[in-house]
Amino acid sequence: MKVPFTKMQALGNDFVVFDCTDRPLNLSAEQAARIADRHLGIGCDQILLVEQSRRPGIDFKYRILNADGSEVGQCGNGARCFLKFVYARGLSSKNPLSVETISGDMQLQQDPETGEVTVNMGVPSFDPVDIPLAETQRAGQYVINKDGDAINFYALSVGNPHAVLIVDDVEHAPVSQIGPVLESHPIFPERTNVGFMQIKGRGEIALRVFERGVGETLACGSGACAAVAAGIHAQKLNPEVTVTLPGGRLSIRWEGEGQPVFMTGPAHTSFEGEIELESEN
Repeated sequence: MKVPFTKMQALGNDFVVFDCTDRPLNLSAEQAARIADRHLGIGCDQILLVEQSRRPGIDFKYRILNADGSEVGQCGNGARCFLKFVYARGLSSKNPLSVETISGDMQLQQDPETGEVTVNMGVPSFDPVDIPLAETQRAGQYVINKDGDAINFYALSVGNPHAVLIVDDVEHAPVSQIGPVLESHPIFPERTNVGFMQIKGRGEIALRVFERGVGETLACGSGACAAVAAGIHAQKLNPEVTVTLPGGRLSIRWEGEGQPVFMTGPAHTSFEGEIELESEN
């Protein structure tokens, strides 16, 4: 079965997008992993499925599959690509656009002058139940031990779980060593994304993110939101912060507890094509 797709990227965080508004596309974990494979498939960090919403007042449904085939509830860079895809395909011209995900509803809005997209990413939560976290007492900052060394991190949810570490030098941060340890640590029953944040000033940070089910990516929108929220929660950052990731920059704004976090940045189409999806035996 040949299925059309669009390859998109936002700050180098890349996606394969499928239009499922006319008919559903039920990908198995094995099919998703093959699509995401950079040697045997198209290659991407995540797969985005654009579906119709059946809820009144909601324009679309947004599903996200990781490169390992697991489904997740939130992706900020993907959300910006989602809006660009909907407009390019003529599926809607509404601005802003309302979208449902398994983690909650989102609102996407494009600046008509710059073309950049602002995403309402919802209200960050530091509640262990919301993250979720095996540790039941809300502390904001937590610690685990690895080979006798203490790893201190902030834990929160921005539609998906995040651990945020503050480091002195993001370029030399132990992303490949600590990332996998925290991603699958028992304290995170649903695994977690792991951010390594260098604070350069009250309005600027540098960030690298090890994403669950993917590994390190060039950018992570929800990870940028989580890092800024953690820094503001710790009273180290102002409400508006520029986040520099390996793939580029995002603008994040958060007014504090109980308020939604907003992310603004670009998104682009790379190419379009068709892929032959083998049926599962």
